[in-house]
Amino acid sequence: MENPQPRRRLRPIDLAREHGLSTQAIRNYEAAGILPQAERTSSGYRTYTTVHAHSVRAFLALIPGHGHQRSTSIMRAVNVDATDEALQLIDRSHIQLIDDRRTLLAVENALVGLGTSAEFESATATFGTMFIGPLAHALGIKAATLRKWESAGLVQPDRDPQTGYRIYSEVDVRDARLTRQLRRGGYPLDRIAPFLAEIRTAGGLEPLEALLVEWQDRLSARGRSLLAGAAELDRYIRVREGSP
Repeated sequence: MENPQPRRRLRPIDLAREHGLSTQAIRNYEAAGILPQAERTSSGYRTYTTVHAHSVRAFLALIPGHGHQRSTSIMRAVNVDATDEALQLIDRSHIQLIDDRRTLLAVENALVGLGTSAEFESATATFGTMFIGPLAHALGIKAATLRKWESAGLVQPDRDPQTGYRIYSEVDVRDARLTRQLRRGGYPLDRIAPFLAEIRTAGGLEPLEALLVEWQDRLSARGRSLLAGAAELDRYIRVREGSP
């Protein structure tokens, strides 16, 4: 619960200026439950306090680690004193980060010892030429996902001239395997497509190695963002509770 002691009164513009926001953004945050409800003057104007200032700081600090939607849910929970619900939402983001780290490790382990394209092709060749159903089953995805990847230019299967069925070569299987791993790591299709194009033309795994370094950097940055967001949220909760 909020400290009943009086706090310094702030205008919407005062909250907005600190973070380069518009006053409309502040009103939108209040309407969304990100900020506690503002008091009103006798003329109907909103008045905020330092509690609201802390809530804006907490919300903006949460976004880099949790995203806008989950950060909104966290703030809504805190503002109705459902702290346990907010903590559970935070836990989900940490679980996702752990899963992404495991995925990165799995990709790295899969490439141990594959120092050349020839070795990588040899590892992929165990799958051989495949149709869409068996390949989707082997990758643990739906056939519709493979068709979506084909539309995005990630895999380029040939067609059986008589049946019209898709036939995935060893190279197609390799690209599908890499796409699955990179999608699990959070990479969008439009980022994967140029990377696979580099693999096809470069004749080596250097593009993948550079991407793995970037992937690790992104996970580290997210971890730091979760830490920073937690610190600011804890500060906001303490202010609401009237703690020093």
